[in-house]
Amino acid sequence: MLLKRTLGAVAAVGLLAFAGTALAQDKIKIGVSYPTPTHAWAAGMNWHAEQAEKRLEALYPDVDLILVNSSDPEAQASALEDLVSVHQIDALVVLPFESEPLTDPVLNVKKSGAWITVVDRGLSQPGIEDLYVAGNNPELGRVSAQYMKGRLKDGDNIVVLRGIPTVIDNERFDAFMAEIEGSGINVLDHKHANWNRDDGFEVMQDFLSRFPDIDAVWAQDDDIAIGVVAALKQAGRDGDGMFVVGGAGMKEIIKGIMDGETLIPVDVLYPPAMIATAMDQTVAAFKSNGPVAGRYILGATLITPENAESYYFPDSPF
Repeated sequence: MLLKRTLGAVAAVGLLAFAGTALAQDKIKIGVSYPTPTHAWAAGMNWHAEQAEKRLEALYPDVDLILVNSSDPEAQASALEDLVSVHQIDALVVLPFESEPLTDPVLNVKKSGAWITVVDRGLSQPGIEDLYVAGNNPELGRVSAQYMKGRLKDGDNIVVLRGIPTVIDNERFDAFMAEIEGSGINVLDHKHANWNRDDGFEVMQDFLSRFPDIDAVWAQDDDIAIGVVAALKQAGRDGDGMFVVGGAGMKEIIKGIMDGETLIPVDVLYPPAMIATAMDQTVAAFKSNGPVAGRYILGATLITPENAESYYFPDSPF
């Protein structure tokens, strides 16, 4: 009798182990790869990825999201190899550190049979991804210019602080300038501030020393805008009616808009939460009977006191 009970217990343990293995194999494994945060927007993206991981895994117990951040393109390429060889992922959500060096590594993941979602920075070879999720850079420029046109009059003067010299910066700047053209608003100068607070401060100092009459500033980016405001306050020109328009949706800026800040009265959204959108849609590729593949371009919403609360995430680092 004891022998029969022992054998029965062993058999039960074996069945449980087999069932556990089967459940593990039935998991939908999705790798999420992005650069290690080195500035505020990227830190916000990392936070939103972690929040989406918790939410989606609680909603779908059979989904396993594997988050990996990498310090440079080579490290990210190596991480992609591990996601395939070690984790045997069914899908990849990737924000490439740089487009060119990550194109072949992502293509290799595609060849393994995985679904590919690319976020923000496109690959150098079209057609690899099943889904592309990004913000709308031209629209960010247009929306900023439209707000300027609504606030300013013919003959008013503005200065422009650009980002890092990239395709993204060109798309934003070109759309802004095209919208401003013919409005009678004078663009006194534009210089690159590299999406950086210190550079924003230095460039704005230069503008203030050269232009005594500035009515508004397009900073394009919230980090730049914070540097611009610091320069205005140091020069004692923060109370002369000038206003600044940034972009991205930094919580510090949005809180100021909610509180009625007049120096930065609005912001234009370029959300770090786009990584969460990409994760949602990738899971939907396995869970929904509706089509998911294609391009998912997020709007560049004008954030005002009326809608700011909807875009305020106080626990986010951005």
